[in-house]
Amino acid sequence: MTVSDHWLLPDGVEDILPPLAAQIERLRRDIMDTCQSWGYQLVIPPLIEYLESLFTGTGNDLALQTFKLTDQLTGRLMGVRADMTPQAARIDAHTLRQSGVTRLCYAGHVLHTRPQHMLTGRTPIQAGCELFGSASEAADREVMSLMLETLHVAGLEGIHLDLSHVGIVEALIREADFPDDVQRQVLDAMRRKSIPELDRLLAECRQGSAGARLLALSRISGGRESVTRARQQLAGSPPAVMDALGQLERMADTLTAHHPAVAVGFDFCELRGYNYHTGLVFAAYVTGHGEAVAKGGRYDSIGRDFGRARPATGFSIDVRALVALCARPAPITGAVWAPADDDPALAAVIAELRATDTVIQAMPDEVAPEPGLITRTLVKRGDQWVVEALSGAQG
Repeated sequence: MTVSDHWLLPDGVEDILPPLAAQIERLRRDIMDTCQSWGYQLVIPPLIEYLESLFTGTGNDLALQTFKLTDQLTGRLMGVRADMTPQAARIDAHTLRQSGVTRLCYAGHVLHTRPQHMLTGRTPIQAGCELFGSASEAADREVMSLMLETLHVAGLEGIHLDLSHVGIVEALIREADFPDDVQRQVLDAMRRKSIPELDRLLAECRQGSAGARLLALSRISGGRESVTRARQQLAGSPPAVMDALGQLERMADTLTAHHPAVAVGFDFCELRGYNYHTGLVFAAYVTGHGEAVAKGGRYDSIGRDFGRARPATGFSIDVRALVALCARPAPITGAVWAPADDDPALAAVIAELRATDTVIQAMPDEVAPEPGLITRTLVKRGDQWVVEALSGAQG
């Protein structure tokens, strides 16, 4: 290993430098302020927990994404969080134990063993909201509306929202009664939207069977007309399937009425988190970016595993990825340069200015930088310190 190798960061891990770090932090604050203005209370879960807690209720979906280590105090296995949603569920069910509806929001780094896709690293900055204690469609609408509001705050336009309901696939899988290995293969192929693979797996299913309806469902996506097609293709399915389609229609109508600029569609193969989601799921996309910029859904079973059954729904976003896509103009925050002077009057002026401005006081051997970061300077006129525009500065 050469000396330079000591300073290499692992693949998918990066330093976030100025001015990007400031942009990310500004957006994080704006998102959290927006969530809190809707009544969501901020929580800060720990970076590491025992594995049992991190994986409870998730069906081990997160196991492959979680770095594991041994607690030197107890010898038990711990994990570095790969998703903050289970932590919020634990806080609601086990720590807060509030009655009625609880709204929580959070933001912080998570760590993944592998990047989720080519455009992300392994240390996303996850922000999100979770609503506990209401199984109503109104709760799902609130969470989706808040997600769309945070994307608006980020400056994203041209948003497309895909809706789905895991109850549809769940009911058909249960009716089909596949062997375990076939069920796993079918679900995996649907997640990846691999139609040829589904054709091979379900080719021998008789017409009108649950397997044949699953195969037909995999080919249905698009606008409102896709729900009509789904009703036709899934005729004869268990009542839970038609109930889920009705919920999707009502949700689409409400979202379209309140968010006319958002294109609402349906993707019945949207099965992220299938093992712990229990109802409506959703994902937001923007033009020119193939991966979801925000996603979420209902997960009513996690709280039960923590000893307190609670309906729940929520969403999460990657703040770091959002900054790369958003069109928000960077605010002009030119700093004030103060000379290296021990004058108490200067110290008093600097303290007053720092309530609203950035003030950089020079070191004795420091030369003022070129105009850019610095737009003004403190100079002494008579016995007063005054702020003057720096020659050649913009803003």
